Amino acid sequence: MRWLGGIPIDRSVSQDRVAESVAEFNSRDKLVLGVAPEGTRKRVEEWKTGFYHVARGAGVPIVPVGFDYARKAIVIGEPFTPTGDVEGDIRKLRAFFANVTAKRPENYVK
Repeated sequence: MRWLGGIPIDRSVSQDRVAESVAEFNSRDKLVLGVAPEGTRKRVEEWKTGFYHVARGAGVPIVPVGFDYARKAIVIGEPFTPTGDVEGDIRKLRAFFANVTAKRPENYVK
């Protein structure tokens, strides 16, 4: 993963990942960060918003990407610039995924 430019994260230590990620964006000419805000291993009722705060703090857009297992397609949305209205912006981002079928739909809350 490092060979591809990946940055390891030690999840056993509690740190301010948002500030760390914003600093990383600010220290590089190019950086792409992939995040699954809805969780990866179990059902969650609400998305985590760290990705949103990273984008807002670093001044970078969010590009929603969905893996649609029903259509066997990767769906890429238009870049979205956070406005500061977290609830409204998250609602818009979640709407993008309304017609995307997750690998385990029972674990995904739309």
